[in-house]
Amino acid sequence: MSSPMSTSAAYVLPPQWVDRLGAAAVYAERRVALFFLFGFSSGLPLALSFGTLTYWLTQVGTAKGEIGLFALLTVPYAFKFVWAPFIDRLPFPILTRLFGRRRGWMLATQIGLMISIAAVGFSAPSPGNLLPVAMGALAIAFFSASQDIVIDAHRVELLDLDQQGAGAGAYQIGYRIAMLVSGGGALIIAGLGATGPEAVGNWEAAYLAMALLMLVGVAAVLISPEPEQQDSEDAIERRAQAAAFIGKRPGLRGPIGDVSVWLYVSAVAPFLEFMKKGGWAPILAFVLFYKFGDTLASMMTGPFYLELGFSLEQVGLISKPVGITSTILGAVLAGVLVYRLGIIKSLWIGGIAQLVSNFMFVLLAWAGPDPWMLGVTVAVENFAGGMGATAFMAYMASLCNVAYTATQYALLTSLMNVGRTLFSAPAGFLAEAVSWPIFFGLTVLAAVPGLLLLWWVTKRFSKEVVEP
Repeated sequence: MSSPMSTSAAYVLPPQWVDRLGAAAVYAERRVALFFLFGFSSGLPLALSFGTLTYWLTQVGTAKGEIGLFALLTVPYAFKFVWAPFIDRLPFPILTRLFGRRRGWMLATQIGLMISIAAVGFSAPSPGNLLPVAMGALAIAFFSASQDIVIDAHRVELLDLDQQGAGAGAYQIGYRIAMLVSGGGALIIAGLGATGPEAVGNWEAAYLAMALLMLVGVAAVLISPEPEQQDSEDAIERRAQAAAFIGKRPGLRGPIGDVSVWLYVSAVAPFLEFMKKGGWAPILAFVLFYKFGDTLASMMTGPFYLELGFSLEQVGLISKPVGITSTILGAVLAGVLVYRLGIIKSLWIGGIAQLVSNFMFVLLAWAGPDPWMLGVTVAVENFAGGMGATAFMAYMASLCNVAYTATQYALLTSLMNVGRTLFSAPAGFLAEAVSWPIFFGLTVLAAVPGLLLLWWVTKRFSKEVVEP
């Protein structure tokens, strides 16, 4: 990594302001401040491929079961580890030559996002015409997952060790603001031209506005430096071992051997290193189920709010701002808990909070379209979710080998997202079969396996894999 910056030119604020900030001045350093923008670029597409889209699909009369199946279109988030090694090590044609490896890939994914978000805006979904919007949502998820891979790598490589915490904090703030914009902001734009309970919002304008906001990420790429390419000792050693293996087999020499060595070091070695850990299978199961109950509940909040009688404007003005603020506060508290109590105790606190918070949806279902109860429910649920997610991210980071951070972290986050895609897809059919109070009561039970796996992992494998 490059050396720390200490001159006034390293900051985005005047020197006299920086002096007054004290230790918090790290957030004003240019390289750190960039990740407010990168976080915004990363967080903007997430809701557009499913969460925000469910409101549009509900308004045009799509069945709840079909809406739930749209969660399958976010499957790229669950399998991004498959192509993460290629993004990590291959150049992108033309853009890499002009901007560098990391910046070239980021620009490529951002251009893809702008096109796919606009395409969804023009898709005109209806109960008999869902293929165009489905293909657009799938494209958004693919380019968004790809952008996440390269931004994560860019953050690790661009910032010095003492800047990593502030960089992650800046990224999270930008990410949450973007979710507010693509969630609440898009709903407000869509609802501006709609009058009456049966009116369909101006979703084309909403999605086109979100596509233009991806220019924030493009601007961040253009003003960001390209990090110096580095290689790890482990990767060098494994490359030498693979080359020696190929060298003893004349039939594999040449281009085939070179490709085989590259694939081994880039795509195979990170997974082999992870599987050396004791209890790696229960750990992966825990990663899969820790946030399952929380995710299952969030899948159907859009149809739930609308069926209760809330308008798009109410959801946009109450649910989204309160939710994002509560998530940030929960994340801040979890950061303190991790520092004070350690990762495992924080995981327990966050997991139990997530389980209990799902009861709030049951209370809201009984209360009906009460704006105050909506605000309380959203605040409690998102506060608990922010706590659990932050402790969970710290846990996953502690599992990664520094030589393969990008690929291993992509593996863990991909597995985590399986619960949000494959396992949560039937949520709509379940919601159709039972009442809302029963549905959200079942999401409470869905959080139990994650806590049982947490107990198993910490009891059997704490020394080997739990402690960083």
